[in-house]
Amino acid sequence: MAYFLIIVSAVLVNNIVLSQFLGICPFLGVSKKIDTALGMGAAVTFVLTLSTIITYLLQKYVLEAFGIQYLQTLVFILVIAALVQLVEIILKKVSPSLYQALGVFLPLITTNCCILGVAILVADGTYKLPEGLEPNLLTGVIFAIATAIGFALALVLFAGIREQLRFSNIPKGLEGTPIALIVAGLLAMAFMGFSGVV
Repeated sequence: MAYFLIIVSAVLVNNIVLSQFLGICPFLGVSKKIDTALGMGAAVTFVLTLSTIITYLLQKYVLEAFGIQYLQTLVFILVIAALVQLVEIILKKVSPSLYQALGVFLPLITTNCCILGVAILVADGTYKLPEGLEPNLLTGVIFAIATAIGFALALVLFAGIREQLRFSNIPKGLEGTPIALIVAGLLAMAFMGFSGVV
């Protein structure tokens, strides 16, 4: 039950994009089509999960063991960059159309503050857990996967709304980015409704 609470909390209550405002760049940039949003959500899920495991192990067994925790951000960014390169190579071979659709936003996963933020939260053990659970690798991985699912959910919902907005009669001054920001704010307010669940 406690692990289920971690998932519900990370996906709905403390959504990384809509509650903590991390990962806004791809949220606004890749949310014009649902297919692209799904691809970005899958890429972020893969990179976020693997980077969380690798950075947690590096933090505990290298950085803390040798007393070089001050290199945490640098090491974590290098790990994330290497994983993004791996995803880029895989996508180029497996799905060239998705690779083209993601465009410049795929390399930007490297600097996506959502991925770096979750990696640091898990490595430091400062993410929110239900009472009775201690931060460890298992809870960290569950938190990372749930956070990635929450990111993908927000991205796909936002992309669906933006696709529908193309058929709406929007005032000239609100077309494009202004209406997207208004919708993002409304979506964030809708997710605030989950705040009493966990």
